[in-house]
Amino acid sequence: MLDQYSRTKLLLGHEAMDRLRAARVAVFGIGGVGGYTVEALARSGVGAIDLIDDDRICLTNLNRQILATQDTVGRYKTDVAQERIASIDPSIVVTVHRTFYGPETADQFDFSRYDYVVDAIDTVTGKLALVEAARQAGVPIISCMGVGNKLDASAFRVSDLSETSICPLARVMRRELKKRGIRHLKVVWSPEKAITPIEDMSISCRAHCICPPGTARKCTQRRQVPGSSAFVPAAAGLILAGEVIRDLSGPLPAEAERNA
Repeated sequence: MLDQYSRTKLLLGHEAMDRLRAARVAVFGIGGVGGYTVEALARSGVGAIDLIDDDRICLTNLNRQILATQDTVGRYKTDVAQERIASIDPSIVVTVHRTFYGPETADQFDFSRYDYVVDAIDTVTGKLALVEAARQAGVPIISCMGVGNKLDASAFRVSDLSETSICPLARVMRRELKKRGIRHLKVVWSPEKAITPIEDMSISCRAHCICPPGTARKCTQRRQVPGSSAFVPAAAGLILAGEVIRDLSGPLPAEAERNA
């Protein structure tokens, strides 16, 4: 029977689509990277998606985040993502966690419920806690490394964390995970050297903060407000989703035919 996933079934096959429909994926961070990951997971037929983020959409998100429009500025990212998923496929089970993930909130999550975890958050402490929790639960996880201050969307690679280079975030993650006895992690990363953003206080969030009252982590608290583009975070997010779909699908008929 023809349905909205018919074109995907032509590549993955019915059994793989059934596995995706039965899967539950948690996406931590629904921003420039995670928003595109959620979009692709929903359009690929993943049956249950958990959305974890406590941030609201800001005017400065419009240049790169798929959930950000003039109509959604000021709204919680998780709420907008939930509505968007429902407009794509209302049968997808969406669970919203309006939470900033870190060591202090890790106990709010039962990772044994997930079939896959996507790390699209941007704090080292949160990423480390996320990797540790997923490993303890025996759940596969893929983590995104640094995307800020970069312009080459074609440079992204998928590899083990041990194979990364140049990326400062990956370097810190390697060192800290090694201390925790974790030496392997599937990551999306880029060897592109980050660009130093222009210092222009006339357009800086530091001088013109527009975060809503009560925002816990304002841009003014950052050591540096990174530059960003419409295409680099999107590329990373879609690659993350592609790896999740590939891993959850299992052996694919199209790949078997290519390798025959």
